[in-house]
Amino acid sequence: MSTATFRAAVVRSPEGPDSIELVDLPVSEPGPGEVRVRIAAAAVNPVDLGVVHGVFHALGMVHQPEHTGLGWDFAGTISAVGPGVELPVGTRVAGFIDGFDRDFGTYAEQLLVSAANLAVVPDGLDLTVASTVPLNATAAAQLLDLLGDAPDSGRRLLVTGAAGAVGSYAAALAPERGWQVTGLAREEDEEFVRGLGAEFTSHAEPGYDAVADGAALQEQALALVRDGGAFVGVQPSAKPAAERGITVDVVVSHPDGSRLSPLLAGVAAGRLPARVHAVLPLEQAADAHRAMAKGGVRGRLVLQP
Repeated sequence: MSTATFRAAVVRSPEGPDSIELVDLPVSEPGPGEVRVRIAAAAVNPVDLGVVHGVFHALGMVHQPEHTGLGWDFAGTISAVGPGVELPVGTRVAGFIDGFDRDFGTYAEQLLVSAANLAVVPDGLDLTVASTVPLNATAAAQLLDLLGDAPDSGRRLLVTGAAGAVGSYAAALAPERGWQVTGLAREEDEEFVRGLGAEFTSHAEPGYDAVADGAALQEQALALVRDGGAFVGVQPSAKPAAERGITVDVVVSHPDGSRLSPLLAGVAAGRLPARVHAVLPLEQAADAHRAMAKGGVRGRLVLQP
């Protein structure tokens, strides 16, 4: 009796994009609280490039004996449900999985995932677009949780990388928390950043009440915070040292289906950004990584199995 299989992109010896390969893995049935998703699209993230280059292996965060899976974001359709799951087969969903130590990720034809980590994709929102939302929008929302509401009106928040993946969501969401937002980005991104509802600068001066460091400028961004202000970074492995009475936090994004749901609704309604730069087949994952590594990509690279 033959066993059903699916394809997934993995790395055995992480030595850059050329080490990405497709393997066949056995299909598993969902357990309690789980669903199996037929993946329609998986977005490429900077963290994936780090895995392929062995960054997290070197940090001792990967212990897979044979190969390591790639991919965090996904959107697709539920193909099987485990006990206790109320979502029906055929539901369009999106979400992300976290952690590095796994034998396959979202660069795959199928995925087993906790139903609690999923959000239903609104009608009218394309699954390819939806796949670009979960990780970065959730990270931005959780970053703003760390920052909190502006204590009073007129508090100024600088978002670095405001045209980027996490920064654009942070810039769009922060006014709801009472912040007066300025986005730091390249001059050619001014129209996009202003379209998020933020003020724009390409050269920030010190003195902001808070900085959301979407561009991972680290100490360079910390220097833009006034004494006693607040800083939230996006690199959990490299939290800057506190100085001048500044509160320093770093966001560690974790899946949360209930948090993702209104973010997808915001994208569907046009209130939040979602940009697809290019769509490539899963077989061209290495090409997608090379394109992203070159830089200058505006919008997300998405893989389709």
